[in-house]
Amino acid sequence: MGSFDYEVRRVALVGEPYQIGLQHGGHLAAEIFDQLQIYRELFQEACKFDWDAVRSVAAQFRESISRLAPHLLEEMQGIADGVRAQLGSKIDLLDIVALNARSEIALGQWDDGCTSLAWRIRAPGSHKQILAQNWDWREGVGKNLAIATITAPDKPQIWMVIEPGIVGKIGFNSASVGVCLNAIRARPISTALLPIHLLLRVALECSSIDTAIASIESLGGAASSQHILIADKDGARGLELSPRGAFYLKEDENGVLVHTNHFLENRLVDEPPWLSGSPIRLERAKTICGELIGEFGPDRLGEIDAKLLRERVFSDTFNSPQAICCSPDPNRAARIQTLFNIVMTFEPGKTPSAEVVFGKPGSGKESTVYVGEFDLEPVSVVHTRVT
Repeated sequence: MGSFDYEVRRVALVGEPYQIGLQHGGHLAAEIFDQLQIYRELFQEACKFDWDAVRSVAAQFRESISRLAPHLLEEMQGIADGVRAQLGSKIDLLDIVALNARSEIALGQWDDGCTSLAWRIRAPGSHKQILAQNWDWREGVGKNLAIATITAPDKPQIWMVIEPGIVGKIGFNSASVGVCLNAIRARPISTALLPIHLLLRVALECSSIDTAIASIESLGGAASSQHILIADKDGARGLELSPRGAFYLKEDENGVLVHTNHFLENRLVDEPPWLSGSPIRLERAKTICGELIGEFGPDRLGEIDAKLLRERVFSDTFNSPQAICCSPDPNRAARIQTLFNIVMTFEPGKTPSAEVVFGKPGSGKESTVYVGEFDLEPVSVVHTRVT
């Protein structure tokens, strides 16, 4: 990761949508400016879009967001104003919309990976839901990643690892609802629907899997083909979303649900093969989980935790560079690797929590563990860092 020293920025955002955005843009102005430069180059590289073309597509999404999720458009306006106040730059709302619709504007041409896992564990004295993933993307984005908490009236409190400037990402809320994301490369794209990062945020504003699915359905679904792995304290579902409809996956007989970067059941879209390692990662993760079940047996499954999963599943380098723990491929220009690992844990009667490691878990170069959790009284967020 070069100069990335893992001093990850942490911001607490509080208030109405515009104020949340204003704080976001103000605290992370430099990172947002750099993200815009990174994506400006990536759009040109991936789909030959100059920034004017990007903004033209963003304008179509702005209209859809205004209609379907106006509070998030207000938040994006606040982000743009916060960046301008700090840097005096000419960044405006359309630039921020472009960041938030980055998965859609490139027409599915990104080449990011990711491996996600949900595990409903039932053992003597243990009733818990684990939700976890490695997030793989361009190395240059790693230095800008931040941790954000969002406290808004009448909504669960949210804890996320974010790309600065983007209103939704991977994380969980105080109601024990969490989300992970797997990119899918498929067509079509619909500018009449919400970009996937906004749907992640919509899900995190909900109090259960069922209300999150109902909210996504009420909004018409996703603007692009993507997989959201969502869980609460009672279980998990895999949402294979697309503009043409959704398929919902359930856990297997052991309570395990794994997903990578290809649809397993959704055949409504045009999805050419693109990441040869995706099916291999899927089977590898399932195999490791099966090994753990065999090793621990039904009485000791409760011992499976974030540390163990980082060591056994998310550090795995089988079929490298396209491994669960991803490394840059020397045969590809894009330097893509695992940028962080997150393991969330939800248990009835307990405060939800997460452990995050930035960089490649198990590499010896990753960060210490960042712990995210919520205080129940009063409602505030605890950020601690442990070695």
